[in-house]
Amino acid sequence: MKIGIIGAGNIGGNLTRRLTALGHDVSVANSRGPQTLTALAEETGATPVPVEEAARGAEVVVVTIPLKAIPNLPAGILDGAAENVAVIDTGNYYPQQRDGRIAAIEDEGLTESAWTARQIGHTVVKAFNGTFAQDILERPRPAGDPDRQAVPVAGDDEAAKRVVRNLIDELGFDTVDAGTLADSWRQQPGTPVYGLREGVAGVSKALAEAPRERPADFRA
Repeated sequence: MKIGIIGAGNIGGNLTRRLTALGHDVSVANSRGPQTLTALAEETGATPVPVEEAARGAEVVVVTIPLKAIPNLPAGILDGAAENVAVIDTGNYYPQQRDGRIAAIEDEGLTESAWTARQIGHTVVKAFNGTFAQDILERPRPAGDPDRQAVPVAGDDEAAKRVVRNLIDELGFDTVDAGTLADSWRQQPGTPVYGLREGVAGVSKALAEAPRERPADFRA
């Protein structure tokens, strides 16, 4: 597939490494410009591009930047993407440490990924937000392996969710359907599944046990 990755930090960089190794055509962008991605491009064979071009022709777009930077993405960022593009949101809201107060999340109770979808004008599939970046490189396992980790996946678009779940399976991880974007609070920071390194049963149990109230450490 043609995949665009917006953000070349720990998660974005490691997804670039794995997805290119699997044979996908990956374009990668960051806020500092393609000239800063030369080393990653040489290592992986990915194509460094300006942010405005990251989604061009892409069947999957990964948005993996700080939440506070989402409103600064160029307008129409997905205009050149393939029809029915699946957009993966890996983001988390860290109001005290990084993002500041976002009223729609704090006051309206909007989930983090629903807020991101509103900002970019396109629904998203929430995945990898609670995954350790290094695990993307070090913990893939073949299907059926008893040590295979599972990743919770939430989204409103069932077709896009299937695309994302299949891609995660290809990357070497199981998935658990965590429901809609309105349900995605179950995998936000501070919940039992956040950072959990377990399989389908453990991830399913953690999602079911999530408390609805946002933990104090993750409120402004």
